[in-house]
Amino acid sequence: MYQVLLYLHSYLRYFVLGAGLVAVYRAYVGWTGHRPFAKGDNAFGASFVGFMLLQLIVGLGLYFGLSPQYGFKAMKAAGAMKDPAVRFFGMEHVALMVLAVIIAQIGRTLSKKRLDDTAKHKTAFIYYGVALALVLLMIPWGLWNPYRPLFRF
Repeated sequence: MYQVLLYLHSYLRYFVLGAGLVAVYRAYVGWTGHRPFAKGDNAFGASFVGFMLLQLIVGLGLYFGLSPQYGFKAMKAAGAMKDPAVRFFGMEHVALMVLAVIIAQIGRTLSKKRLDDTAKHKTAFIYYGVALALVLLMIPWGLWNPYRPLFRF
């Protein structure tokens, strides 16, 4: 079960990134072009938040139940904070990704409540942009955090 969730978590990131990039792009174009807030804008915002929530559920399943070396159990071990990989996956990755999901959800809720279409796009752009930046920062690319393969086979 661990391998299945790990593969799912690894590949879902591309759906999160794709939906996030499109949602941020549509929000920016709508904001700067003063376009109406269309069904497509709402749909990509919902997709971005939905994929992020699914990714969060899979990630928390790994963290609390199945990850033998980087999960909640590993964080209890003495000296866990001294190991950069354990610290990254056990605390930094989890905390900032949960924060990214919260920010994206707040942005979706606030953008739907705005009365003016330009304000809807601006709100979506700011919140989705911050959430996407956090996601990009916390994916283990190997630049400033531990490397993980881009595709698992």
